[in-house]
Amino acid sequence: MKRCHLLILLFTGLCTLRLSAQVSQTELFLVPEIKSSWDDLTHGIKTKEDWTVRKLQLRERYLDLLRDAYKPQKPALDLRVHEEVLVEGLYKRQLVSYAVAEDERAHAYLGIPLHLESVAPAIVVLHGIYEHGKMRAAGLIDNPDKAYLDHLCRQGYVVIAPEHFVSGHRTPTEGAYETATFYQKHPNWTAVGKFTFEHSIAIDVLETLDQVDKERIGALGHSLGGHGSFFLAAYDEQIKASASNCSASFFRHNRKVEAWARDHWYVYFKYIRDGLLHGEMPPIDFHQIMALIAPRAFLDLSGLNYGDGLTQRQRVLLMMKLMDIYELEDAPENFAFYVRGRGHSVAHESRQLMYGWMDTHLKPPEATATKLVGSKKESLDRRE
Repeated sequence: MKRCHLLILLFTGLCTLRLSAQVSQTELFLVPEIKSSWDDLTHGIKTKEDWTVRKLQLRERYLDLLRDAYKPQKPALDLRVHEEVLVEGLYKRQLVSYAVAEDERAHAYLGIPLHLESVAPAIVVLHGIYEHGKMRAAGLIDNPDKAYLDHLCRQGYVVIAPEHFVSGHRTPTEGAYETATFYQKHPNWTAVGKFTFEHSIAIDVLETLDQVDKERIGALGHSLGGHGSFFLAAYDEQIKASASNCSASFFRHNRKVEAWARDHWYVYFKYIRDGLLHGEMPPIDFHQIMALIAPRAFLDLSGLNYGDGLTQRQRVLLMMKLMDIYELEDAPENFAFYVRGRGHSVAHESRQLMYGWMDTHLKPPEATATKLVGSKKESLDRRE
């Protein structure tokens, strides 16, 4: 009897294992729906018209986040050239300044290729947290991986590399990237509103140049310049293509969210600090800000091994949801994201992707078109 029971148990176990294997195999052919908290981007949206209405609402929220109502009136540019250098017979590099307020001027490096056959596309390149960021972007100091102006001018782009408002020529007496003096002067504005407003003025500078095609202007950057690039693209529709490398983490799913409203040094959004400390999120998050760029071209590049790994993995879910918006806008080819394990860097492949993205969306199709070589027989025929 015991032997019989044992055989029955073995048979039952084998059947169970076989059934489990069949169920698991069946499940492999199912496609589970991917759900995340980023789905609120399209909640209630059924049509492109629905999205158009939502987009207007999100733009109002975005401008409110920036406290855009407290920005000054744009002054006359009063563009001045302080120095000019020819670089290897390929482009001229100018140190320029221009007004960003009645009592304040910004400095930037401007690069203009020398041998243009017609008007050229232009790019605003934004540096990260570095005191002499515009010099680094020009390839004059520090890491040549971040010498965007030099790289892009050699590829036929007109490029402006503006300084961040608390760096370079305008480094505060308290030190680079200290925003205390800014908030004393503008208690109701935000640092993000300030630098986004100034970067839009850098676009105005490009548009004064005869060499620039005003319909083909892009923006790219790394780190602080990374989120600066999509903040700018969401703010100013003159940006037709943007690329953001290693930008900061969003508000939700971010254990270090307080850094967006820290109480010292560089303070992005001073007024949201109390709310964050009490667990209250701002009325808009990064997926909604990025969605304002659609249907214009946007590329996001990020490192899974930079910062909080779980937070960075949320970025992938965010990006997949953003694709839904580009499909609603009938422009899926204008969106892409790239995730890698290079940490907080602008490695070779990341630069190539950013520059290639600009080529695809700012240059004529023939600039990136491929073509076949002639066959051996055709080559011989021509020689005969």
